[in-house]
Amino acid sequence: MAERFGGKYSPGNSRTEGGPGVAPAPGSLVRSKAAGRARALFLPPFLFAALAFKGEPKALIMGLSACGILLLSAWLTQQGVVALDAYDARKVARRPAIPRKAFGAVLMGVGLAVGAMVAQPMIYAILLGLAGVILHVGAFGLDPMRDKGMEGVDSFQVERVARAVDEAEALLAGMKDAILRAKDGALEARVAKFSGIARGLFRSVESDPGDLTAARKYLSVYLMGARDATVKFADAYAQGRDPKIRNDYETLLGELETTFAARTQAMLQGNHTDLDVEIQVLRDRLKLET
Repeated sequence: MAERFGGKYSPGNSRTEGGPGVAPAPGSLVRSKAAGRARALFLPPFLFAALAFKGEPKALIMGLSACGILLLSAWLTQQGVVALDAYDARKVARRPAIPRKAFGAVLMGVGLAVGAMVAQPMIYAILLGLAGVILHVGAFGLDPMRDKGMEGVDSFQVERVARAVDEAEALLAGMKDAILRAKDGALEARVAKFSGIARGLFRSVESDPGDLTAARKYLSVYLMGARDATVKFADAYAQGRDPKIRNDYETLLGELETTFAARTQAMLQGNHTDLDVEIQVLRDRLKLET
């Protein structure tokens, strides 16, 4: 296994990602300004809900319907913005299977039209709905319309790379969700830094897949082990908040970061010496740690 990690992010060091003067980890997913605007869309629907209770039964039904449609529009838009941020961050990415922002724009127009029909003629309600669609598209744009891949690489290889990155992202998401149970902001930042390093390596794999089968196997073992260790740590630490458990977990993260980067770079350069042996040793180590 690797030597004990002793860099600036080693256990006991108070500087964590997100703190003063610390730059975001390479490869970390940066949220766009559109993400903040998307969150603001959840507020206006409740105005229709509030006004609905001040009119006749027809106004109540239409006002609540408008509120529900607009909330669904806001949720789809937010999900579309998140998907676009992930799409932009990757060098190899598939277009979203569902055009969430487009559906969000249409529902925005429908919701505004339904809400406006409570007090306005249908023609004005329709015009308001069309204006809502146009403004939504202007504010958030449309979803990516095509896959993004690498020049000179066949579509099957691009699909394999994209699928491998999706699987790795799912493991990182599970790791992030698990550490929230520990209720420790410093550890959440530590896991965010680990995720940023991992994503930086995803970008390397996307640029030069090399032996994707070996890389995929290695990445999955590392990230699955890190996720499982995080799940078990969070459950144990939440009960007694034992500082020894916390230190052991941070030490494991540090060692994973070091060996993760070194071995992945070696694989990208075509060095697969003793890879199967190292994977088995890693599995045994992670099993012991967890």
